[in-house]
Amino acid sequence: MTDSVRSSGKITMYHNPACGTSRNVLAMLKASGETPEVIEYLVTPPTRETLESLIAAMGGGPRPLLRRKGTPYDELNLDDPALSDAALIDAMMAHPILINRPIVVTPQATRLCRPSEAVLELLDNPVAQYTKEDGDVVHAPKA
Repeated sequence: MTDSVRSSGKITMYHNPACGTSRNVLAMLKASGETPEVIEYLVTPPTRETLESLIAAMGGGPRPLLRRKGTPYDELNLDDPALSDAALIDAMMAHPILINRPIVVTPQATRLCRPSEAVLELLDNPVAQYTKEDGDVVHAPKA
């Protein structure tokens, strides 16, 4: 994990309160006893350096972080395989809604938490069971 996104015991979450998955992740963090730093990335977008660091920490390049639904993805022809990583990051910087969420940074890892229960794998003491907004019940992974 790169130093610019490494957490020193603190958890950071890139959040969109209009997103159910993002709300579920935040609720699971709080139910697990965590008090994350919450960054509403549409209000306060990450700098290019931070976005590049998040992408590097997650591995796999910027494509897995691109959001299609409800964004200018298709209009910008972002599925063009000829587009470079830099061009994709340029698009995310110009249109932060293209950044998929929620992204959670913990001392263990940085991850796009889709599905929301993926956040439980990042926690030292995850809540044993959580009922999501849609009524689905998720359980912490077995140690």
